[in-house]
Amino acid sequence: MDICAVCFTRAGVELAEKLNIEKIYAFHKYAGKHISFTGISEIMPVCWRQYRNILFIGACGIAVRAIAPFIVDKQIDPAVVVCDDRGQNVISLVAGHIGGANRLALLIAEKTGGRAVITTATDVNEKFAVDTWAKENNLYITDMNMVKTISAALLDNETVGFYSKLYETPEGLFDNGRIGIYAGYNNLKPFDKTLVLVPKCIVAGIGCKKGIDKDTVRSVLMKVLDENNINIHSIYKIASIDIKKDEKGLIELAEELGVDFVTYSAEELNSLKGDFSRSVFVEDTTGVDCVCERACAANFGKVIVKKYSENGVTIALGENVNEL
Repeated sequence: MDICAVCFTRAGVELAEKLNIEKIYAFHKYAGKHISFTGISEIMPVCWRQYRNILFIGACGIAVRAIAPFIVDKQIDPAVVVCDDRGQNVISLVAGHIGGANRLALLIAEKTGGRAVITTATDVNEKFAVDTWAKENNLYITDMNMVKTISAALLDNETVGFYSKLYETPEGLFDNGRIGIYAGYNNLKPFDKTLVLVPKCIVAGIGCKKGIDKDTVRSVLMKVLDENNINIHSIYKIASIDIKKDEKGLIELAEELGVDFVTYSAEELNSLKGDFSRSVFVEDTTGVDCVCERACAANFGKVIVKKYSENGVTIALGENVNEL
């Protein structure tokens, strides 16, 4: 686990060692072989930037003051847990659901024999936690304000709906309601107020002319997505042929979207079985009859949008249910 411990006493260091935490930051008097600090401000920028989980072993107030300048948003903040140096009380402090602090607190309490202190209302009242469920299923949350609305409705015992062709209805949700959740890659809003959760399961197969710029590729991609009612956040990979592996426009678009860019040889693409579009010109140029559709299939994707061509760009979309 990507975690560090920040300790202020000898007992705290010993507890971190018992928990088998590799990166231990300790007050200089007790640091020994571990990373030494004299003031918490020395190490917090590094801890906050480098670790997805931070365990403070010491007083809760020290942890609150230490992290306060760094807190930005629950979607990106690391999980922060605080426990006393005897491991009796393990407090989920920041990013309980999305960051996983609640789960981390429970795990640590189980190891120390202590008590996990969880204060998020849905957990305390044993209600469905939509942001936790989204994280567990690797779903992009389109609207954090709607997460609050869903949680408030559940706490008020209001019927909350759920619709998806990809996921079973979670316990505590129904197929109807004034407000609800849609989990899928289409831009659907089946309820009066709908929280859209988007799975990362769409591969964009792309072919293009040499020297294409990112904005041109992005424009064509957005047109294909819009015409087929597919959410851009569902894309998890851009794929092409290996002669395009250094194509700046494709590389930059993948970086902008935060997804992988992968390429395949002509032999790999030609070996795939299926009903693909065919272009004599493309085949003469690349050795493959259709780069974009075959690139989708190379990622275990079922081609759901066939080749579309515009401005020197060809795009196909494939669904990979193995990513769900």
